[in-house]
Amino acid sequence: MWKTIKRIIYVLILANILFIFWGKFFNPPITLTQIGGLIEYGKLERDYINADEMGTYVKKAVIASEDQKFYLHNGFDYAAIEKALKHNEKGKTVRGGSTISQQTAKNIFLWQGRSWVRKGLEAVYTFAIELVWGKDVILERYLNSIEMGRGVFGVEAASQYYFKKSAKNLTKSEAAWIAAILPNPQKYDPKNPSTYLSKKHNWIMRQMNNVVLK
Repeated sequence: MWKTIKRIIYVLILANILFIFWGKFFNPPITLTQIGGLIEYGKLERDYINADEMGTYVKKAVIASEDQKFYLHNGFDYAAIEKALKHNEKGKTVRGGSTISQQTAKNIFLWQGRSWVRKGLEAVYTFAIELVWGKDVILERYLNSIEMGRGVFGVEAASQYYFKKSAKNLTKSEAAWIAAILPNPQKYDPKNPSTYLSKKHNWIMRQMNNVVLK
């Protein structure tokens, strides 16, 4: 019995290692989050594209919105995590401190949720993709897999869904609108923005001027 369990563990570890190396060159066939979106909304809109086809505005907008230290950290922004923990102790609202690398690990390899098991696995995968993939691949995988609407995944699908154009043709303002709905694309809609979303959009527009793509 114990030998069988060990074999299963070894196979799972090997499969995960191979999947990590495979992911350096290919986008995921499908993710658990995408399956969840398909089940919940009855559709799965996505169109994987390479980094060059994304243009610069949407990259800058998402980095400005989600992780301005993306090119500086090793996958973890410890100051942001500490700040989020202190905020969450107050109990009024929940704030995340995840980097783009952590979100990529979660969205591609894992499931949504806040359990300590998932967070522990997320840390392991984050370390692995930072080591094996590097920043450019992480950003490309993130922008192709992140949920950006109800059943809409990735910047190309979001660009077509909201603005009827390719991501590379987005204006600075349009890219900022797409980034503004993160990390809650099921709640916010750039087609019908709330006051909060409009303020966030304007803030992202200003912050984009400080983002330098490597």
